[in-house]
Amino acid sequence: MAKNELLGGALWDAYSKKVSERMDNPTHLGVITQEEADKRGLKLVVADYGAEACGDAVRLYWLIDANDTIVDAKFKSFGCGTAIASSDMMVELCLGKKVQEAVKITNIDVEKALRDEPDTPAVPGQKMHCSVMAYDVIKKAAAQYLGKNPEDFEDEIIVCECARVSLGTLKEIIRINNLKTIEEITEYTKAGAFCKSCIRPGGHEEREHYLVDILREVRAEMENELQNKTDLNSKDNSEFANMTIVQKIKAIESVIDEKIRPMLMMDGGNMEIIDLKNASDGYTDVYIRYLGACSGCASGASGTLFAIESVLQENLDSSIRVFPV
Repeated sequence: MAKNELLGGALWDAYSKKVSERMDNPTHLGVITQEEADKRGLKLVVADYGAEACGDAVRLYWLIDANDTIVDAKFKSFGCGTAIASSDMMVELCLGKKVQEAVKITNIDVEKALRDEPDTPAVPGQKMHCSVMAYDVIKKAAAQYLGKNPEDFEDEIIVCECARVSLGTLKEIIRINNLKTIEEITEYTKAGAFCKSCIRPGGHEEREHYLVDILREVRAEMENELQNKTDLNSKDNSEFANMTIVQKIKAIESVIDEKIRPMLMMDGGNMEIIDLKNASDGYTDVYIRYLGACSGCASGASGTLFAIESVLQENLDSSIRVFPV
């Protein structure tokens, strides 16, 4: 049965193409034996990690040269497709790095590397925790090679010990996905899904950081940033409204040159300002003429026009209207 039939198109669309490809065809799946390591004159490190959050497990193989560089790596994963894709990317990020560098790779690094677009998560929220295994198995492998404890490599505060979710991960996930409830945090990261002592004070174990506090603090930061942006836009709008016609034209030309004209020219088009008027209803009406490939283009009165108007409104003043002539 095809994946789209099994999962449903909407759910499958929540996975990036990179994740889908690595689920079906992982690049680094395999085993490295001691015999192979001996033949190549390299040090073999084998580390296992099982994730209590979901029952998945991963085995990581490293071949390390005399300079502490990971020259080859493989993995075996026992779990869901997301765990396989995450493990595959984790191995790829390790290759060519010194052990001391590889140990700095986090689950967020793995998840980001699997994204098709920088600001779009690679997997659905309920699968975000799968990349956490990479965070821990790398540290186990490095600890084994360097003769240390995995805890020695912790450079972030772990908030949820059960799911191994760090403070930095929680803050980033809340921001990226605009999370507003503890339930959403648990769905996305599995933090708070088990012993629940990390959710709020009063659990069986006292902690320095709790999910309720982290959520409140991050949401407050996000609200302040939004308010500051709104205040800045209001100030900019006020300044634009008080400009002379000539000043407004110069300001609009500046935005067009920086943000609009380059996009039009990529398709062989261009534009110019024909006139600008302060309308009686308080709007600033900008009259433009399309040039080149934009002239006569059907989207000139719809999509392209809307995009031009939106950019000018966002960067200068919400009262700007654009009319093609």
